[in-house]
Order: sequence, then C-alpha cells, then structure tokens
Amino acid sequence: MQIKTIVQEIKISVLATLVLAVLLCGIYPLVVWGIAQVVFPRQANGSLIDERGEIIGSSLIAQRFTETQYFHPRPSSAGPSGYDAAQSGGSNLGPLSSELQRQVKERVAHYRLENSLASDTLVPQDAVTASASGLDPHISPKNAKLQASRVARARGISEAEVQELIRECTDGPDLGFLGDPGVNVLRLNLALDNLALNNFR
Repeated sequence: MQIKTIVQEIKISVLATLVLAVLLCGIYPLVVWGIAQVVFPRQANGSLIDERGEIIGSSLIAQRFTETQYFHPRPSSAGPSGYDAAQSGGSNLGPLSSELQRQVKERVAHYRLENSLASDTLVPQDAVTASASGLDPHISPKNAKLQASRVARARGISEAEVQELIRECTDGPDLGFLGDPGVNVLRLNLALDNLALNNFR
C-alpha cells in the first residue's frame, strides 16, 4: 500500500513537472513573444538602428566613439576593453576605492583637455564614471553640451546646428517622470553623419 502511494505520488510529480515545463518554458514565452511582436515590434527585436539597409547598432547599447568629430559615450567597464555587450557589468569599485579616484581624476583631466575647457570647469559625473551595466547608451544633456564645441569645430559646422541635434536626440524621463533626460549618443552621432551627408549633396 505504501509503495503504491509512493509510485502514485511520483507519477503526479512527473506529470506536474511536464505540464509546467510546457506551460512556462513553451506556451508562456511564445505568448509573450507574440504580444511583443504585435505591440512593441521594434523594442522586442532589440531597438536596432538600420541605416541604408545595414544594422549598425542598438539604441539601447553604447558603442565606443573616440574620434574628435563624434560625441563620446560614458566610460565603460563591460569587458577588458569596455563596451562589450556580452560582458555587461560595472567595475565594482566603490566610492572609497583609490583606483576609482585615480581613474576619475585622469578622466576629468582628459575630458577638459579634449574639449578645450578651463581647468576649473565642473565635469559631469557621467563623463568620468561608468554605469552599472557599462553599456548605458545615454549621456546627460550637460555632458553633450560641453562636447558640442569640439564636435562643431571638428566638423566645420556651427555650434547652433550641433545644439539643435542634441535637442532632437534627447530622450525625456521614462513615463514623463522617472529618471532624468538623456542624450542617445549613437542616434546623435548618426544625425551628425547624416547632416554632413546632406550638406555634401
């Protein structure tokens, strides 16, 4: 009688596992995927940016830009060289870390130098510290405005044109009140390239 009960309980457990596996590992993900494809197709497929038929990145993931004529993203600790989407993560250095303090000091000096700023110019925090993911695609509007003069000079265009593009590429807070506005660096740099292409034509 006891063995019969144990066997019955094993059968119920196996059956429940199989049913839940089908529901939670098959049907549920397919339903969520289907709804997302209908309601949010762009976001569900990675918010990819297509330029002239070529996928060049995602508006959700930072890329490395170092050339003078481009806006530069936040520093990144994702992977050994940074900006590695397969190794998303922060540096794990705390605010009392001497290594973090050294890095920030070097980045502040470099930021002021490359943007021709006075030695007492306050540098935005996001310009010298990495985000938790190391892949934040946004910089603060203040960070973008401090880089605008350098970019305008490098491209031979007016700073007013660059400031207008910054405004166009600034995303407001989520749901209108969560977080701060941010400038999407990839979209902004693409807008600059498209402006140059249109001027050339």
